[in-house]
Amino acid sequence: MINKKTIAEVVITPNLYTMKPLEKIEKVKVLLPVFPGTNCDYDTARAFEKEDAESQIFVFRNLNEKEINASIDEMSRLIDESHILALSGGFSAGDEPDGSGKFIANILNHPKIKDAVERLLAKNFLILGICNGFQALIKSGLLPFGKIGSVTPDSPTLTRNDINRHVSHITKTVIASLQSPWLQSFQKGEVHQIAVSHGEGKFVVNEHIAEQLFKNGQVAFQYCDFEGNPSMEKEHNPNGSFYAIEGIVSDCGKILGKMGHSERKGENLYKNISGNKEQNIFRNAVEYFCN
Repeated sequence: MINKKTIAEVVITPNLYTMKPLEKIEKVKVLLPVFPGTNCDYDTARAFEKEDAESQIFVFRNLNEKEINASIDEMSRLIDESHILALSGGFSAGDEPDGSGKFIANILNHPKIKDAVERLLAKNFLILGICNGFQALIKSGLLPFGKIGSVTPDSPTLTRNDINRHVSHITKTVIASLQSPWLQSFQKGEVHQIAVSHGEGKFVVNEHIAEQLFKNGQVAFQYCDFEGNPSMEKEHNPNGSFYAIEGIVSDCGKILGKMGHSERKGENLYKNISGNKEQNIFRNAVEYFCN
């Protein structure tokens, strides 16, 4: 049994993920769809390009039915031409009530987009969702189950922060698993200082599914204290997430979702913040294809 108050005692020792793409990749192509409210696309594109990937920002047009249908056709084609689908942070549809990310999740559930995503995963390619993108992955079923439309009444969700307002600061997270190409360069127990900026980032999950996530090595990151111990204390857990969960991967390891903005990094960006501020999931993903 897992207890939220004793999560530091949970010990997971997964094996390093060894899956490889089905084809040789010369240049990693990343698709970054932009939806109403997306605001982290440039940072995310830059983070991938710094690792020599090719990023393509695609604006999903929703002015009318014709534009929506054209965007769905174009997005499905671009997914087929890409190796990584990355859903950036932001506030989709103005952080629509009762759960942000629903607009993006609805697009992911469209049959044409769903089929394209399934083809991408069948090729052992990758998906990333940060903040608003994480919300979309959760609400579509891609996390934690790896399949669009697999949401049930017991599925995990992301809801309003405990303080019932937006939080924006630097927080500490610890690596809890290595079961994904996104995590392959890290060490279990490694601590990073990560920027968070969200109003609905509280990860809520029942005990049974939480136990499965930990057992499968699907809990990728946890909020932690100064010693790297997962923590439910408000000082360290900015939104009150159950079991201090900040990010998870799918059971296949190909999909990563997290609330912290790993893309918000750069020389001298946080001069007054100590610790390791570079959580380079982007390099890990590119090296997965190229090595």
